[in-house]
Amino acid sequence: MFAVIGLGNPGKQYAGTRHNVGFDAVDYLAYKNNISMNKVKHKAIIGEGNIHGHKTMLVKPQTYMNLSGQSILEIVNFYKIEIEKLIVIYDDIDIEVGKLRLRPSGSAGTHNGMRSIIYEIQFDNFPRVRIGIGKPVFGELSDYVTGKFSKEDREFVDNSIKSAAEAAEIILKEGINSAMNRYNG
Repeated sequence: MFAVIGLGNPGKQYAGTRHNVGFDAVDYLAYKNNISMNKVKHKAIIGEGNIHGHKTMLVKPQTYMNLSGQSILEIVNFYKIEIEKLIVIYDDIDIEVGKLRLRPSGSAGTHNGMRSIIYEIQFDNFPRVRIGIGKPVFGELSDYVTGKFSKEDREFVDNSIKSAAEAAEIILKEGINSAMNRYNG
């Protein structure tokens, strides 16, 4: 079984914010593959289905971002998911708005949600799809990531959310290298 995890913060006040593009990508995957996101367990909203012949769980942790690892650890342990079969989709301030960057493994960088996951599961060798949200020009980083996109950026981001979901599908179907060849550039 694969688990595609979108990172974000729970609650209506965070819907559509920069930090929640991972949730948005999982929602798009669910819509595109007719998977109902209707179970609440392991501190997450979960949907289960089949994507490109693979049993796949879609996951939106309902802890706050910096505790995402608690939910993921429960899921990995309960379902005995191999670490390499986790695919995490999340926002990245170090990437230009609307751009994607895929990696097969690596550190958490500056992302607290990824830091939490790597800390809890004690591994970093799982694919990740990072959606660029850009850096704030001024102000607090926390206000920036929990803020909404400008009207101009929204179109780019909506396209990158769809591309991130499609990249996760390519990882499932053909592997991370194929997905990186198609989307890193």
